[in-house]
Amino acid sequence: MGIRVALHHKTEYRYDRLATISPQIVRLRPAPHTRTPILSYSLSIRPKEHFINWQQDPQGNFLARLVFPNPTRRFSVNVELVAELTAINPFDFFLEPGAEEFPFQYEEPQRSELRPFLETEPAGPFLRAYLNALDLTPQPTMAFLVARNDRLWQDIAHLIRMEPGVQSPEQTLESRQGSCRDSAWLLVQLLRHLGLAARFVSGYLIQLKPDVKPLEGPAGPPHDVADLHAWAEVFLPGAGWVGLDPTSGLLAGEGHIPLAATPGHLSAAPVSGGVSPCEVEFQHTMTVTRVGGGCP
Repeated sequence: MGIRVALHHKTEYRYDRLATISPQIVRLRPAPHTRTPILSYSLSIRPKEHFINWQQDPQGNFLARLVFPNPTRRFSVNVELVAELTAINPFDFFLEPGAEEFPFQYEEPQRSELRPFLETEPAGPFLRAYLNALDLTPQPTMAFLVARNDRLWQDIAHLIRMEPGVQSPEQTLESRQGSCRDSAWLLVQLLRHLGLAARFVSGYLIQLKPDVKPLEGPAGPPHDVADLHAWAEVFLPGAGWVGLDPTSGLLAGEGHIPLAATPGHLSAAPVSGGVSPCEVEFQHTMTVTRVGGGCP
């Protein structure tokens, strides 16, 4: 049995004057490939005077397109969902024989289908040095990927960065620090330069306080928490898309709920769109509560 949790996420923009809002794209609905059961979901928007159209982008992610006919002083997005967190074994798959050992090549026509996820940005001196230091001798694919993910966790210090956008791999490697989205994009580019198809994922990360303190390893969060998060997914023949979280050095599990998985980070932003010139006050709150059912 799993643990049922209710997540409440509110994003609010307040303007110092009546502002005209361009069409907004909201990517805050769990993606079709999420492995965590979503028992209920709702999205509410303010101001009430708006039009909403649910769509799917070229990757199949859900998005809401919002149109506001009138100027407003406030724009808010509220998400309510209930999820059932049942333990997931991230290694529960078998690779195709040709992909069991790294390096390997994708076969056609699969390689053609994966082309957007193989495109690389030019490698600067820091990324080139990082790539040149890797052991690329033939080895089990999963052992190689686990080691790369764990190494990034050790090499890049995690920080909360409020500035918009995503750092380039060069910036992250030079400073040796970055937010979750910076580390995720670095891992995506690293994997692509190694010939592996990878995509950027934005989503929710729910972490529950453990009932029993572990005998070894990290103690876990002191209380139940949830936040917006980013990680990477790599495509492995036989397994499909496998999530790697360089912020923790672990594979994605039941607490990782993807909202958008895309070739580039720009098309995975939770909310995107423009507004007429004004001063903006931004507020963001998120809570997670156990709602009964499953284990206590």
